[in-house]
Formats: sequence, C-alpha cells, structure tokens
Amino acid sequence: MPRTITVTGIGRATARPDTVIISMTKESQDKDYDRAMQIEGDGIADIVHYLTESKFHKDMIKTTDFNVRTEYENLKDRSGNYRRTFKYYVVSQKLKLEFPIDTKQLSLALTAISKSQTYPQLSISFAVKDATAINEEMLRSATANAKRKAEVLCDAAGVKLGDLVSINYSWGELNICSDTNYDLAEDCLADQMAVRAIDIEPDDIDIRDTATFVWEIE
Repeated sequence: MPRTITVTGIGRATARPDTVIISMTKESQDKDYDRAMQIEGDGIADIVHYLTESKFHKDMIKTTDFNVRTEYENLKDRSGNYRRTFKYYVVSQKLKLEFPIDTKQLSLALTAISKSQTYPQLSISFAVKDATAINEEMLRSATANAKRKAEVLCDAAGVKLGDLVSINYSWGELNICSDTNYDLAEDCLADQMAVRAIDIEPDDIDIRDTATFVWEIE
C-alpha cells in the first residue's frame, strides 16, 4: 500500500464590488385568498411601474421567491379550551434588481420604490457580476497553498512528494458579497430625504474556502 500525505489547502481571493443588488420582500394579508393575491399583485405592479418609469428595464427586475401560506391563532372557546383558528392568508413575493454600482442610480431606484407607497422590506448588497472569476482564483489559491504545505512537510521529513491521488472539495454556494451594510428601514421610504444619493465605497469582497489533497510520498 503506497504511503500518502493528506493536506488541506486554504484559498483566498478578493475582488472589488461592481454590482448593486436590491432585494425587496412584499407581503400582503387578507382573510379572502383572492383578495390577498390581488393586494400583493397590485403592490408588486406599482413597484415595477415606478422602477420602469425611472428607466430601469423590466427585465432587470426578477422574482426570486413567491410564497402563499396561512396564519392561524389559538383562541379560547367557551369551555376554556384553545382551538387553532384560521386568521388570514399571507402572500409573499421577493424581487431582485441588479445594476452596476452607481450611487445616483441607487438613489433613483430607492426613490422609485418609495413612490409606490408599498413599503417593501429592503436589503441592499454589493457583489461582483462575474462570480466565477473570483471563485476560480480562490480555488487556485487553495491548490497552491496545499501543495506548498505538502512540499515543506515532505522536505522536513526527508521524503519526496509523489503523484496526486485525490482532491476533496465541497461545492457549496459561497456568499460572494461585500461585508458593507446598507440598511434602510421600511418607514424611511416615506421620506424623500432618506433616499438622496450618498457617496459610498463598499469594502472589497473577501472569500475563503478549503480543499483537501492527497499525494503519494516516495
């Protein structure tokens, strides 16, 4: 059985954000299902209308999630027992708007959303358009790191690094976004002053991950 050495490489890559992602979550409630759907549909239509009116193309606005659920509450009956009782339907839809980083465009988008008077829950993040490039850079870094460690260990142990036997890497989804937070409360959208352009420079995106390599040793 050949002798082997197992080493875990740590990869790291950084990139400057070039994309703004505005995530919007709109929820509507009503005891009548059709009415709940109509309220939600009208609210989403208003958001899309004001965004397109502000020169954001409709195909830039994507639905990332749509959900309908029922809410119940526990009510006490005349006998003192609690019974699970239907409360209302909740219709929830999530939208995403992406565009190149530009604080004026960001202000324009937020102002358009505020005009809809729907007050969706907002989340603003800064990412890179080409996530593949930074991910590949990180994997190359992990590979180089592992090989360098293996060579040092083999040299210190007086053996020679042989052929690569296997690579183990978990292809999970990485969060390729800047750590910079840009928070805006729902009620701030009612105030035009809250969405004026502010120059910001998001922090660089820094991703890390590991991969495990097995080499033969001679």
